[in-house]
Amino acid sequence: MADKLPTEFDVVIIGTGLPESILAAACSRSGQRVLHVDSRSYYGGNWASFSFTGLLSWLKDYQQNHDSEGDVTGTWQDLIDETEEAIALCKKDETIQHTEVFCYASQDVEDSTQESDPLQKSPSPEASATPADSLETASLPKERHSEDYTSYEAPSRRTEGSDGAVSLSSAHAQDSLEKEKFCGDETGMHAVSDGDEGEHKLIAEDNVGQPKRNTITYSQMVKESRTFNIDLVSKLLYSQGSLIDLLIKSNVSRYAEFKNVTRILAFREGKVEQVPCSRADVFNSKELTMVEKRMLMKFLTFCLDYEQHSDEYQDFKQCSFSDYLKTKKLTPNLQHFILHSIAMSSDSSCTTLDGLQATKNFLRCLGRFGNTPFIFPLYGQGEIPQCFCRMCAVFGGVYCLRHKVQCLVVDRDSGRCKGIIDGFGQRISANYFIVEDSYLSKETCSNVQYKQISRAVLITDQSILKTDSDQQISILVVPPLEPGTSSVRVMELCSSTMTCMKDSYLVHLTCFSSKTAREDLEPVVKQLFIPFAEAEADKEELRKPRLLWALYFNMRDSSEVSRSSYCSLPSNVYICSGPDCGLGNEHAVKQAETLFQEIFPSEEFCPPPPNPEDIIFEAEG
Repeated sequence: MADKLPTEFDVVIIGTGLPESILAAACSRSGQRVLHVDSRSYYGGNWASFSFTGLLSWLKDYQQNHDSEGDVTGTWQDLIDETEEAIALCKKDETIQHTEVFCYASQDVEDSTQESDPLQKSPSPEASATPADSLETASLPKERHSEDYTSYEAPSRRTEGSDGAVSLSSAHAQDSLEKEKFCGDETGMHAVSDGDEGEHKLIAEDNVGQPKRNTITYSQMVKESRTFNIDLVSKLLYSQGSLIDLLIKSNVSRYAEFKNVTRILAFREGKVEQVPCSRADVFNSKELTMVEKRMLMKFLTFCLDYEQHSDEYQDFKQCSFSDYLKTKKLTPNLQHFILHSIAMSSDSSCTTLDGLQATKNFLRCLGRFGNTPFIFPLYGQGEIPQCFCRMCAVFGGVYCLRHKVQCLVVDRDSGRCKGIIDGFGQRISANYFIVEDSYLSKETCSNVQYKQISRAVLITDQSILKTDSDQQISILVVPPLEPGTSSVRVMELCSSTMTCMKDSYLVHLTCFSSKTAREDLEPVVKQLFIPFAEAEADKEELRKPRLLWALYFNMRDSSEVSRSSYCSLPSNVYICSGPDCGLGNEHAVKQAETLFQEIFPSEEFCPPPPNPEDIIFEAEG
């Protein structure tokens, strides 16, 4: 670095994931001097998004980091006094495991930009599988990274008049409050959809597979790399969720744009079906009989204020939600829709109260921005941490990427952390320290038991449920295919989300880990998709989307780790967890707010920014 950092701050934050970024914005907004550093070359940590070639580079860099022992330096010993001790931080990220990459798309041999990349498909009929463990150097386009030491000036990716984009302005939210209520009566429910294009008619069964598919090659995906924004973690925003409220309240929403999730899907008896959400959807559904429609409306109306009717579920609190649904005399079809597509839970792990709360949350989120409860940020989930980093920088926060921290400096007498020593041997003092879990050493985490998340990222050539529109954003929960396995959440993104190239779809699969990610998720992948080479040979399977590329990996879930599980933490060091397995972002927001109130109990959490005309500048002198 050409210039050294200031040596004193109020708060030092290590890691740029979503909870840390929210905390950075909140601290900076309350007038604290914030230093926000990350040893990675990109914002977001495990919440980040990558271009296609950027993801390949991330895999290669991760493998090199995983194989190395890290830089061993002894420069910090000279900066420690006799009354102090150092707590070393982890030198390499170990939150990602079992990475496996598969390329099924054909290699365009006539393309002049053909790459000697280990992910390209082999000439054999079987699609080649290239684990990340064997990634070699590929001639990929260089990715641009932010400066090492910056006050944060990231390029805006907002598009003029983005098609169907949702604005989260305070006025929009206020105007919609009167329209967002789910009104239940004896006939059903009502949800207002702002600017929604209405129902999408399914393509006639006889025409399925008739339109000629565009063939996407591996070289094309590399060429169009920057049209991809591939998230490491797959999440959506509940329209009445805490993250939406925080974005609007703090005015951070001005840094991002969103699109409505257009449909909720269900997987039943080997088929993908659309789940009715709004009143119009329910009564226009051909999947439900008239009796089922009335039964569904009656049950959903009950769920809206189930707390007022405790006698209806009092005896079933200890039962699973699926068992409770059976007592309500609902048909198997309705039970499936409610359990997997509305409550979005699994058969075994969800209690009756959890299921009722999840169903109520789903219903109360209907109609605020569209006829489903969810919205998705354009350019991917990785935009959200960067939005909060922008807010922090606006109020004076200092940002440093590719900036390693060697250790925390702790006073032996008080047990408080006094400062950090960075990778350049500079000592920086602060009052409070916020550290992302992945930076803690094995010694600090020796008593911690982590869960794991299984993830898959797929690139396909068409939607899992074809309609007359090819711009659908879909969420699907696939029930456990075998006893003892987890349900799998599938999110399908179209090109209008700015996450994939034209004529392709980006598909995310997520579940709790029981084995490696590939072992957990490949059975579901085989149910929904067919590899490119097999699709060419098997004309009967043309109705399934063709699988062009796949990545499997396991990610550490530290969301349920308590502070007491860590060893010898100084009292003024606070830990943020990585992403959890949930669909929403509620855990990250709650964690950030809880830690902020613990550190600064008298300060408001992310208050609205002042109006420009209300700002008074003190005269010099």
